[in-house]
Amino acid sequence: MTTTPHPDPSAGTTAVGESRLHMELHGDLDHENADALIREVVARLSARPGATDLRLSCAGLGHIDSMGLSALLMIRRHTRTARVRLHLDQRPAHLERLLRLTGTLDHLTGPDGAERGAGSPSAPTDGPS
Repeated sequence: MTTTPHPDPSAGTTAVGESRLHMELHGDLDHENADALIREVVARLSARPGATDLRLSCAGLGHIDSMGLSALLMIRRHTRTARVRLHLDQRPAHLERLLRLTGTLDHLTGPDGAERGAGSPSAPTDGPS
């Protein structure tokens, strides 16, 4: 049985100032719980319309299947629509490998300069730890 990769209940979502959200993910991200994670992220983004950054701490993620990858891509779509930069922080080696093999690493972690306009940082700040 898998555990839902929701934010750690003890950590919750940390608001850093009014513009950044941080969520710690734990457990497997697979076909059983990918939709629940998407719903949680969308709800938290909706609750903070002024957010500019969403940092997902991935250190606690276990197995990730194709639906888990799809969930990350859907979260990216939602953050792009909301003009929020997505960061996948503390990526474990298996997530890093999956993102590289599927060609989605740059899409998920790349800069959003074109959406933010001139003067936005262009270098991604997230990466494996």
